[in-house]
Amino acid sequence: MPDLPALPSLTRRERGLLYFLAFLLLVAVAGPALQASGLGGISFADDRGWRGLPHAMDVLSNLPFAAIGVWGLRWLHWLDRAHEAAQDAVPLPQAATQPPVNMLDCAWMFFAGLILTAAGSAFYHLQPDGLRLAADRAGMAVAFAGLIGCAVCERVSARAGWPAAWFTLAGGLLAAAVYQETGNVLPWALVQFGGMGLVLTLALARPLNGGIGLKLGWVIFFYALAKLFELSDHAIYEATHHLVSGHSLKHLTAALAALPVLHALQSMGRQTLRHNPGAATVTA
Repeated sequence: MPDLPALPSLTRRERGLLYFLAFLLLVAVAGPALQASGLGGISFADDRGWRGLPHAMDVLSNLPFAAIGVWGLRWLHWLDRAHEAAQDAVPLPQAATQPPVNMLDCAWMFFAGLILTAAGSAFYHLQPDGLRLAADRAGMAVAFAGLIGCAVCERVSARAGWPAAWFTLAGGLLAAAVYQETGNVLPWALVQFGGMGLVLTLALARPLNGGIGLKLGWVIFFYALAKLFELSDHAIYEATHHLVSGHSLKHLTAALAALPVLHALQSMGRQTLRHNPGAATVTA
């Protein structure tokens, strides 16, 4: 009987990640149901319309998500073409260091998720209800998954990033569906706060060799600031004399949490140009 190939051993960080994700899954399945007050029945401070557009500020403040998402996807497309040009110009043994494929795959998911987040959140805020809230969270789940994958690639291992991203995506979509059907918010809370807790933990860990220099601390900072604005929705609306609400500021600030990922990709692009100046002629 032929010997079976040995399974790759897990590093200490990979085991820790596996245990953490298994714990979240166990709590989501066996934990007590946490019932929200209503499906999509949140009362937002700013309900003003503009030129026939209802809840205009909460809708339009999602545009930065879409803008950064498109910007990031264009950079990823340029990076792909630039590295192909480098390989064509330089023999493989002397070529510039290859991009971290799993990291870039997770980045594609992240920036696509930002565009879906913009679409889902705008759709929800036009007429908030339970079904539209599920669409909003589905888009957020894609962005969360891509971010978790990038963070894991940077601080745990490249091979663990893509599975972690898909685990988060599946969990996020299921959590949104569970909330829509039952009103149980626990699974979604685990995806959102458990995921950001994981990012915070990884931000405190030493980056791996060969990472792209993703500054996770700034991601956490902007995310925490966005949550503070969200919780202060009505207070900020009154304090600014109805100029802007906390929820609109939440959208704008949460979009800034994507800039560290974009900055890391741009740094990778500049490194590509140093190794292969001819890549500057490649258009995105």
